[in-house]
Amino acid sequence: MYENKNEVPVKAVLACVDTGEFDAEISIKELAELAQTANAEVVGEVIQKKQTYDSATCMGSGRLEELKEQLEILEAELVIFDHELTGVQVRNIENILDVHVIDRTTLILDIFAQRARTKEGKLQVELAQQKYRLPRLTGMGTALSRLGGGIGTRGPGETKLETDKRHIRKRISYLEDELEELKKHRNFSRSRRKKDGILCCAIVGYTNVGKSTLLNALTDAGVLAENKLFATLDITSRSIELPDGRSVMLIDTVGLIRRLPHNLVEAFKSTLEEAANADIILNVQDISSPEREQQAEVTRTLLSELGCDGIPQIDVMNKADIGYTDTVFENDTTVLISAEQQTGFDRLLECIMKNLPETSKRMKLLIPYDKTAFINRIRIDGKIFSEEYQETGTLIDALVDIKLIKEAEGYLWK
Repeated sequence: MYENKNEVPVKAVLACVDTGEFDAEISIKELAELAQTANAEVVGEVIQKKQTYDSATCMGSGRLEELKEQLEILEAELVIFDHELTGVQVRNIENILDVHVIDRTTLILDIFAQRARTKEGKLQVELAQQKYRLPRLTGMGTALSRLGGGIGTRGPGETKLETDKRHIRKRISYLEDELEELKKHRNFSRSRRKKDGILCCAIVGYTNVGKSTLLNALTDAGVLAENKLFATLDITSRSIELPDGRSVMLIDTVGLIRRLPHNLVEAFKSTLEEAANADIILNVQDISSPEREQQAEVTRTLLSELGCDGIPQIDVMNKADIGYTDTVFENDTTVLISAEQQTGFDRLLECIMKNLPETSKRMKLLIPYDKTAFINRIRIDGKIFSEEYQETGTLIDALVDIKLIKEAEGYLWK
């Protein structure tokens, strides 16, 4: 990791080998946004077209020599590769360039480490860091292969490399145990919500599309909302009331990104599972982004991997105030909004209401006075909005639980 303790942006050059595996131009543009989020000033970029990656240096040695000259001219201190590098590759590239070198995954992990606030978020990030670091210790230099001292820290003849690996494995085991305990608590909370009949709506989407801004606008949640990638990592949940009187729990989830490191997907699986356990999913998209459809597809793919295919989903096209709305047509599963301007919310809530499974129904009922006990049954599992005493009984406006609807239909007020 590159530490910038004085908070002065470090000058960085981006490097990418274009083998045709992905769109290098789009990917390096996204890498630049990631670098800026991590407080780096991008002063240059290099893309080399190549059929395969160089096993020793990722990029060709001739191109690295050119890059070295460019670094000296630009006075850059850091090179960020748009690939996952091995420990050997990092060492070899640093020996040639004589500057600090990190890869895309290390950069994302560094941003996650900065952004995590809750205990679970910090544990998840550290677990991903340790799992990523473990196989890369080999090849990081002679400092890790010499015999170490230290009483009680290693067996006879154990090298510093072996000791570090053992410590990391122990730490990984500890972190996994801690997260398993937190997962049990999260599962208990989920089952409790299900038992209490609380409807859940997961807000998912690409990073920086406006998920936290939407949650804030709908609920005054006070979640950090910045124009940066991965501005928030930790889960926030807030309750709102729908037009039909039902309450739904909105749950904000971690933002997604192309080629999200596998270790991060694994580490944040318990967080992302909120979507798999939701009653409805809002796939928030930035309608002003030229990569909107590709970003939405990244989200859909991960949701499918998490087993969300059977859950109702609404495409929420955010930033409609900026434009590009003529390419999108609203229907029961697509809605145009502006989270910042707070427009389109009435239609969004209507769409949520229509797509949620029917668990209760708002009804006006005239309950005879000798059936007053039925009102109490409605109150236990539903909600009474108003009561009015009339000559023949009590007129109520109520949200009736689904298991009482058939019985309640006998008392419909006309």
